[in-house]
Amino acid sequence: MDSQGTPDTSRFDINALRETIRRIAKGRDTWALRWQALLAFIDICILAFFLLGPYLRDGPSYLIIDYMIAIWIATELAARSLAAPSLGRFMKMPMTWVDLIILATLLFPDTLFNFAFLRVMRIWAIGRSPLLKELMRRFGCLHLEDVTRASLNFVVFLFMVTGFVYTTFFYDRPSGEGFVDALYFTVATITTTGFGDITLPGTLGKLTSVITMIIGISLFVRLAQAIVRPNKVRFPCPECGLQRHDTDAVHCKACGHLLNIPDEGH
Repeated sequence: MDSQGTPDTSRFDINALRETIRRIAKGRDTWALRWQALLAFIDICILAFFLLGPYLRDGPSYLIIDYMIAIWIATELAARSLAAPSLGRFMKMPMTWVDLIILATLLFPDTLFNFAFLRVMRIWAIGRSPLLKELMRRFGCLHLEDVTRASLNFVVFLFMVTGFVYTTFFYDRPSGEGFVDALYFTVATITTTGFGDITLPGTLGKLTSVITMIIGISLFVRLAQAIVRPNKVRFPCPECGLQRHDTDAVHCKACGHLLNIPDEGH
């Protein structure tokens, strides 16, 4: 109560808001999934703006949309910090730092344009959403979870490298031409096609090409493995903790413990 004897409900309101945010972020009920679908749609729109940024940057409304997205991401950060168990754990989350960097590039687009390629990491926000897994479960595609995550990792890397190459080497070219050249170079390098008609100058260019080839081909192989290897389900063994098992497994192949893997359809 306050000095006048009036009950203080501010703490209750904050706790209720915190629980609502947590329910939206991790809930599996229809109400939470609807909110997650709305947030995923907004994330997709933001991602489209980031990818089309090189074509829109000279338009009069570019900065308006840019700052509106900055406000939205700042609001998201504030909401997630409120829902987090503690500020320390919130600051240790990788997506927190990703969003802080993205927010900085949005607030200072002329100064930090070289870091704009990090904006594509918002794709991970979509991939980490419970909505994606729930939709895959409902449509009977949960066995494709590893393929989906490997595809997301590959796409994130592809456009991150494209954005870095564009802002570092081709930013002074006309918007459309520079971005297409960066994308063309990235795809040719990742696939080790190496046409050689577009190359990056200097030592930084050579190092960029080397890193792109090494990491890119690794992610490409990881994606291929996820596609062709036998389907597995994620179900931790109660005895030894092995996470992945065959879909029809009765016993854990590591320790022989009897498993009771639930049917995905139920």
